[in-house]
Amino acid sequence: MNTLATRRSIMTLYSGTDCVLSHACRIVLQEKDIECEVVYTDPSDTCQELAEFNPYYETPTLVDRDLILYDPFIINEYLDERLPHPPLMPVDPVSRAKQRLMIMRLNRDWFDSLKALQEDKRNKAAHKVLRDGLIAISPLFSEQDYAMGDEYSLVDVILAPLLWRLPTLNIILPKQAQVIEEYSERLFARQAFQDSMSDTERDLRGF
Repeated sequence: MNTLATRRSIMTLYSGTDCVLSHACRIVLQEKDIECEVVYTDPSDTCQELAEFNPYYETPTLVDRDLILYDPFIINEYLDERLPHPPLMPVDPVSRAKQRLMIMRLNRDWFDSLKALQEDKRNKAAHKVLRDGLIAISPLFSEQDYAMGDEYSLVDVILAPLLWRLPTLNIILPKQAQVIEEYSERLFARQAFQDSMSDTERDLRGF
């Protein structure tokens, strides 16, 4: 049995200071007002606890007593089910499946490109994938407030950290995608988003 895990009386999230998917998990914690210790890790340093909990030494990693999770999408669903109010996933199975599919597509289609662009801002292919993808989904927000309809959901939680980083990735959207900017401002205005940011993330936009 993992002695460090069993000694912890409250939930702990190991998070990067500028990790998009860690940021998403921190947003969920804030949306649900979950008591959780956030431990920021630096990739250049060795965090012995994280190395013990996660064989891949990756963030985010969630420790909740004897439970250890290190997939951000599983973490977010677990938090939503463990503390169901306010809900971030729909109740009916069809809508839940559609939301999971959207998250899977975002992860597969966009997040590899995001990582590549963070590593090299001159990566034209990655830049095009993200910019064109955002332009393609922009018509959604002419008809609804959030990604899956009129209710804030885990899809919005995933998109918010990505959208926050667009200026640092040199991604400028055209006028026909202005609704994406308006959608972004709705996400950034949420108190949970404001409270979720690390100092490094605030500095990305000079906050």
